[in-house]
Amino acid sequence: MINKRLLVKNLLAHNDENSFYDKKRFINIGQKEGKAKFLKHVCALANSNPLNNSFIVIGVEDEDNEIVGVDFFDDSKIQNLVNAYLDHPPLISYENIPFPHLSEGKVVGLVSIKSSGKVCALRKNIWKYYGGAVFFREGSISLPKAFDIELKDINSQTVATIEQHARNNIELTLDGVIDFINNRHKDLTSDYKVFKEQFVVCWAGNEKKVKKETYYSRVDIELINEQVKLFYSTLDEVTISFDEDSFTTIEYVQLGLGSELRYFPLEKVVITFSDNGKYQILSNLIFDPPQYDKKTLHHIFNANNALLQKLEKNISLKASEREDLKHLPATYLICYLNGFEEAKDQMDMARPILKAHNANVYQSLKESLRILRKVQYN
Repeated sequence: MINKRLLVKNLLAHNDENSFYDKKRFINIGQKEGKAKFLKHVCALANSNPLNNSFIVIGVEDEDNEIVGVDFFDDSKIQNLVNAYLDHPPLISYENIPFPHLSEGKVVGLVSIKSSGKVCALRKNIWKYYGGAVFFREGSISLPKAFDIELKDINSQTVATIEQHARNNIELTLDGVIDFINNRHKDLTSDYKVFKEQFVVCWAGNEKKVKKETYYSRVDIELINEQVKLFYSTLDEVTISFDEDSFTTIEYVQLGLGSELRYFPLEKVVITFSDNGKYQILSNLIFDPPQYDKKTLHHIFNANNALLQKLEKNISLKASEREDLKHLPATYLICYLNGFEEAKDQMDMARPILKAHNANVYQSLKESLRILRKVQYN
């Protein structure tokens, strides 16, 4: 079993960017340019490594390898994005790796890529790349190549050695459990469960009971053996259940207009553990978004746009407008879910504005964009 934090350290310590490994300060797959560049690198790494894993490490400074982290990226549907744009798409996973020195909510992103064994190519045009384009790695650069180029295995032994040095052990697992419960989450209700005598899942959150059902907020869930953060949210409510073979979460999001707020189930995730040392994560979007009168939403949409314009021009907001600003991310999300597709562009535009003016609303915006991303990819 590979400890993913050790794997990231080994990649950073022993290798410059090369044909099986890339690093990024951040990625932005919410925009066409960022999405296209990400797909290009995935395609190039898959073609350059037909028989072994390749990796993208996200949240690292390019010049000195300083680990600065990125926001937790909860996107179990990233395989859908790759499948939609690439022929012979590789298997891909995005994992959130906690590092002790990073602030709360910050992680290192680890993208693992496993080639299908066939030449991977862009299926359709995106940004400035044309459908049919094939990319390979030359050193640290992803470059287009002729389509009929032969796939060659040159990295299997190197990658196998790096992964072997990242194997987990009992000491790392015990240290991880103690650190999670006693240090990082000593102010929250926390617990752990061992599955199949191998896997340890820890979780923590503010616990509350409603009609015999237990809900958690400020939730953090980690698979300690692999040092992978499975779930993190400061806002949404989560239920947790488990048996001897599986661990299940259901995430709820609070939505509504004005004071009419209620919780809607968003996604169910089931982690099933096997006796052979493997596990499988299955996610199912169970979201049925609330529907509202279009005239009401049109008024709210325009009011949100006006608030952003005032902030952009550094115009002071009235007390009522400051209250409306708190709900801006959620109401933009409701507008999008009710057919206002331009609301997504407004949310993207709002990121730097809200980051500069209101940290709490900015955090709410990131959560709303996370929900939107899940709905889009599904």
